Amino acid sequence: MTDSERQVDRQLERTILELLERRAPTATICPSDAARAVYTGADDGWRALMEPARRAAGRLVEAGEVEITQGGRAVEPAKARGPIRIRRVRRGAGGGPVTSGGQ
Repeated sequence: MTDSERQVDRQLERTILELLERRAPTATICPSDAARAVYTGADDGWRALMEPARRAAGRLVEAGEVEITQGGRAVEPAKARGPIRIRRVRRGAGGGPVTSGGQ
């Protein structure tokens, strides 16, 4: 991986967290939201950032920062096929993450 690719990866991670921070606590974003925000061109070159955005979301899942969802339920990044959404980790009454796909 080149320095430029690492920089884009870090920027995608930051952008995902920033986009979620600006939304309601229960809101979700699409990886394309982050890809579009990071891409600086006027054309549809942001599409090339879709897989890097999904991978960035996966790293944030591993760090306990976000969840990847399909159909409103949290899924493991490696098992997600097709469209996904990204949301903040849902916290239970004690402050810990909600498990078992809890909503």
